[in-house]
Amino acid sequence: MTVLAAAVALVGSLFFALGAALQQFEAVGAARPGLLALLRRPRWLLGGGSILVGGGLHIVALGLGPLTVVQPMGVASLLFALPIAATLHGRRPSRRELAAAAVVASGLVGLVLLVPESDGPTRLEPAGVLTLLGVSGAAAVLLWAGSRAASPAGRAALLATSSGVLYGATATLVRVLVDGAWNWWYLLALPVPALLALMMLQRAYAVGHFGVSFASLQIADPLTAVAFGALLLGEPLPTGVVPVVAAALTAAGTVALARTTPLEARH
Repeated sequence: MTVLAAAVALVGSLFFALGAALQQFEAVGAARPGLLALLRRPRWLLGGGSILVGGGLHIVALGLGPLTVVQPMGVASLLFALPIAATLHGRRPSRRELAAAAVVASGLVGLVLLVPESDGPTRLEPAGVLTLLGVSGAAAVLLWAGSRAASPAGRAALLATSSGVLYGATATLVRVLVDGAWNWWYLLALPVPALLALMMLQRAYAVGHFGVSFASLQIADPLTAVAFGALLLGEPLPTGVVPVVAAALTAAGTVALARTTPLEARH
């Protein structure tokens, strides 16, 4: 079953990568990368469907095998996404670009595997939900403001990081709901960070540096979820020097991607 779980997770990563590449291709080609405009683009909607399939396969894989096998397979989406995006834009990814992506993926695998598993139910009081939304919202706004004065690659990274922070907050809230904290206003609050994250991500994609934005998203999302888990849910944090090395790898790989991934022109 472990081999099957890894295979399902790997296929899920491929679908997720395809969906992200399709959405970026449409966002960078749109005169106005607003969500309402993109919703009228069939290829962007196809990308969204592909992402949903990828997420569904990831959930199936988690039911078939251990987290330590499934999660690293999810990181492979970055390695799939770069060649797919490059093909859509009529080019071939360079070796340096793929090498930088591999460095990011290696660091992410390390971070994912080093996060201690939580034991016991996940509970969050209403004050905690307000803290979750307030902190993630403030961080997202600060990152968005910083992106306005950054270079194109920096702008893509900061906007995608803003999206990742909001997606991390969404994931934390979903975990609380799945664990049994069924409060109606928790459900009402859930779409707010999710929609804002989606809007911010399309703005990051529209900048043109797909590798940078996708890598930044993949880094910010789980790290934010881990941080909120420790801050609000009392979950343990990884310790030792290895997490520091893994984080340094992701940072170095993202910087290398910013230097090697070309700016995609509007089509």
